[in-house]
Amino acid sequence: MQTQDKLNDKQLSDEQSREIAETIREELAKRRISRQALAEQAKLSLSTLEKVLGGRRPFTLATTVRLEQALGVSLRKSAVVAAPSAGNDVAPDSLGSYSHRAVTWLEDVYITLRPSFGAKDAIFAYRTEILWEPKVSSLVFREGERTDAAYEHTGEVAVPHQSGFIYLVIIKHGQHRVITVSRPTVAGEMYGIISTLRAGPGSQLTPIAAPIAYVPARNIGDPAVGRIAPDHANYKLYRDHLRRTVEEPFALFLPA
Repeated sequence: MQTQDKLNDKQLSDEQSREIAETIREELAKRRISRQALAEQAKLSLSTLEKVLGGRRPFTLATTVRLEQALGVSLRKSAVVAAPSAGNDVAPDSLGSYSHRAVTWLEDVYITLRPSFGAKDAIFAYRTEILWEPKVSSLVFREGERTDAAYEHTGEVAVPHQSGFIYLVIIKHGQHRVITVSRPTVAGEMYGIISTLRAGPGSQLTPIAAPIAYVPARNIGDPAVGRIAPDHANYKLYRDHLRRTVEEPFALFLPA
């Protein structure tokens, strides 16, 4: 019995926990059910569910099994591709063959800014962390503090030498989301384009592209996140960053 209890209490790796959390958020969004409802179905406290989905606590095998039974899907999938040999600090060729030492200047916490897809004139702001992940030997990015938490993503960062641009890429179940940004300015900001899908009524999805800016959180006195309306104290600062994307220009949007 003690052996079984230890097995159930086994903590999953950080990578497995991030993968499971992302899958659960997607399932919640697709099924349009609340976290409270899922917690009740899985016989978990809402506090426990919030902590594992927010990355503040790793998943245990017992918690994962309960959530699998409640959702009726398998959550334990390996999202990590074949990793380079231990100690290798060079990213794969598909991401630009960069070494960790060569990209440490990209590791930071950013406030991500783009136009709101649902509210006219509003700006959508959330946190993105870029860091080195030894398990896959590359930079990865992790989104957080999004008001639409079900759509928080973790993905790979490509830094090819030829183009001089940086690509934040998510490929999940064949679906692609690509963010192309400039290399950082002297102040550390990056500007470019996000190409993704906009969720509409029901299950309707529409391709959409928009300007995007990554501003180091340390550059903002009060790095507010969420949907920033025109009357918000940070609105002008955030709007100026987005306008800089097209006015300098770091990216071009051609008329139809």
